[in-house]
Amino acid sequence: MDKFIIEGGERLKGKVRISGSKNAVLPALAATLLQRGKYSIGNVPRLMDVTTMMQLLDLLGARCVWRDEHTIDIDTTGVENHVAPYELVKKMRASVLALGALIGGLRKATVSYPGGCAIGERPIDLHLKGLSALGCDVAIREGYVDVTAKKLKGARIVFDSVTVGGTENLLMAAVFAKGETLIENAAREPEVVDLARMLKKMGARIEGEGTAVIRILGVGELNPCAWDVIEDRIEAGTFLAACGMTRGSIVLENCVPEHIKAVIDKLTETGMEIHCDGRTIKASMSKRRPLAVDIRTVPYPGFPTDMQAQLMASMTTSKGVSAITETIFENRMMHAAELRRMGADIRVVGNTAIVHGVESISGAKVMATDLRASASLIIAGLAAYGKTEVSRIYHIDRGYERIEEKLKNLGARIERVKDENMGA
Repeated sequence: MDKFIIEGGERLKGKVRISGSKNAVLPALAATLLQRGKYSIGNVPRLMDVTTMMQLLDLLGARCVWRDEHTIDIDTTGVENHVAPYELVKKMRASVLALGALIGGLRKATVSYPGGCAIGERPIDLHLKGLSALGCDVAIREGYVDVTAKKLKGARIVFDSVTVGGTENLLMAAVFAKGETLIENAAREPEVVDLARMLKKMGARIEGEGTAVIRILGVGELNPCAWDVIEDRIEAGTFLAACGMTRGSIVLENCVPEHIKAVIDKLTETGMEIHCDGRTIKASMSKRRPLAVDIRTVPYPGFPTDMQAQLMASMTTSKGVSAITETIFENRMMHAAELRRMGADIRVVGNTAIVHGVESISGAKVMATDLRASASLIIAGLAAYGKTEVSRIYHIDRGYERIEEKLKNLGARIERVKDENMGA
């Protein structure tokens, strides 16, 4: 097992290219199960979660190979298996996206129930209610969700709360449903839009993606396609947060500024100068401490829960007091205790963290608890005085492509080493 050793105090400077979106490529890979044939998915980041999804597709009967550094060729001609086992689903909750794709493609799916995770329970009951509305028989047996459908029929589905995975699963299942399907209170995230556009390229009839109501008219078949996924808005936001905390000056290339408008607006409030030009973002922070800002996570287009930890790290050395409220996941502030080990003044009350900015923080041994918490601890380590050791960085490898290489290119002093205390 690896860890990061970070020598803090260097201002980030230079250019960084943003990778393809993890949260867009996973549903794109799942969508290849809808129609047997040959696909090509491009702009794919090299991540553990991508490898896990490829393993799942292979297990189901597909053939997945890397054509080049960022392109995967998939042949789903031989897909017959409909069982997504516990051994893979426990590694990555996004494996549950196979549910909607298998129902669309095979009319049957048996997927290990994902259960809870470090940041919260995230139940899939809304996914299952939607599938039932489409005409599926749903049962839970011995830890598995067993779904079958003799035929799929259009339906009106109203989500009680916004769910990205639920919207994606039902989009895939509904493309073959006879008649019209309406998904109301649908997720509006760019990754959902990207999936819908891929499905439309395959021949699906979808309207309203990116709004709260998505309309799908069922079709008889689809056509395999080549598709390049969008860039990773959370990676872009993470580098902006790191730039702000280290009081640096960076240029983000290959990104979509409008996808992180809420993040840019908050960072601008802290005193960062941010200029967007096409697919480029230029950001700089003066040598003064950032101003404290309040943050409340909400579904897109509001401030993303996946940026909450990174902004909390930034606020630890801000001027003033910040209130950071998490409304999406009930247990997503475990990084606060680790930041306190570095000298941060943070008090968590319910789902709100009160952050009193301090002049500086210092390096310490800290432990990552989830993917975005990992990013927050790295950001803090970059700005801290002295040496920071971040253990359990396998979390970061799930969602950030070669993050230490990118940070080194910006002048950071960060090294990946073996963590002898954590075993192999």
